[in-house]
Amino acid sequence: MTPVPGGRNTIERIARFGYGARGVVYVVVGALALLAAIGQGGRAGDSKDALRAVLNGPFGAVLVGLIALGLAGFALWRLVEGVTDADRRGTSAKGLAVRGAHLISAVIYFGLAVSAASLSLGLGMSGGDGVHDGTAWLLAKPFGRWLVALVGLGVIGGGFGFLGKAWRGDVTDRLALDDQARDRWAGPVGRFGYAARGIAFLIIGGFLVAAAWHQRSSDAKGLAEAFALLRAQPYGWILLALVAAGHAAFGAFGLIQARYRHIDAPDIDRVDDAAGAAVRALR
Repeated sequence: MTPVPGGRNTIERIARFGYGARGVVYVVVGALALLAAIGQGGRAGDSKDALRAVLNGPFGAVLVGLIALGLAGFALWRLVEGVTDADRRGTSAKGLAVRGAHLISAVIYFGLAVSAASLSLGLGMSGGDGVHDGTAWLLAKPFGRWLVALVGLGVIGGGFGFLGKAWRGDVTDRLALDDQARDRWAGPVGRFGYAARGIAFLIIGGFLVAAAWHQRSSDAKGLAEAFALLRAQPYGWILLALVAAGHAAFGAFGLIQARYRHIDAPDIDRVDDAAGAAVRALR
């Protein structure tokens, strides 16, 4: 058997650690929202609220620091996926869209990693309100209204993508599991999680489109406000409980991915070459 290069092993370990860290964050997000839905305290918040909750627990600063490292690793893996096409998405329109989404995801999770690191070091939560601030920045640019609308439509498209994946049931395609394990536990957990994320994305995308329409950054809202919107509907506690449980399932599926996902990591030298080529192309 041909030995696997050490650099490839390193990237794979980083990716698995990243999936695990992201999974922990969404398990906490879902658990807090579920407690809020059934009236047992807590607040239905976003990823930063989840990090604060972990910080307030035993060994909180250490755990949040580890999560920060993991999220930075996940951001790196998303960057690798987007730049080197590690998952072999190809250059079709769909493949390029997925790879582009991975690059955006890399930026988002790197920002969350920075916030987690700041929190673990006792510096408070950095970065402000990312959704509002980012929307305000875009609205101030030429054609900003259309840019915000385009982002909102992209988020809505991502939501339909999540829902489509849940409907098709192909969430386990990249897991190294037998058919029985896929059908009995990994598949249902993943489909439930992807469906919940899809609903959240549709709501958040709708908020962004509304912000573009009214040209008000205050109309752009994130996951916490999406949860609040669900809670405000008739029988809203049931809707919130379902979507909250789905987010916890999404987190649990992240832990499954950390253990069983097939990761075809490129060599570090290949990543460096691809990253250098991307930088040169932008000059």
